[in-house]
Amino acid sequence: MFKEEGYKFMGAAFEVYNQIGYGMAEEVYQQCLEIELQLRGISFRSKHELRLIYKEHQIETVYKPDLFVYEGIVVELKAVTELTSDHEAQLFNYMRIARPPVGYLLNFGHKGELQWKRFVLSDLHLAPAQA
Repeated sequence: MFKEEGYKFMGAAFEVYNQIGYGMAEEVYQQCLEIELQLRGISFRSKHELRLIYKEHQIETVYKPDLFVYEGIVVELKAVTELTSDHEAQLFNYMRIARPPVGYLLNFGHKGELQWKRFVLSDLHLAPAQA
């Protein structure tokens, strides 16, 4: 599910990490990755707003994942020393609302290598976001 697209996306992410390294602000990686995606002709939307509907009422809280890639992959970027379960939970929330089939959690702040995790919605067994 979105394996080839994920492979191409990760190639862009690795290129950014190889060029910039670790230790920059998350927004720097966001901008560099957007440039790399454009250069590679990979379709994406940046900071697309998601809203949760509860019993036919839209809640005020707005969620903004860093990227939607190929209209089926939601991406959350981090620039921290280590990923935590809170970072995964943030991505899971985006996936629960947007329902993309695949999610990627990327950490550009880890020394030595780009950290990343791939999640497939069907494997997460998430409860529906709408009641």
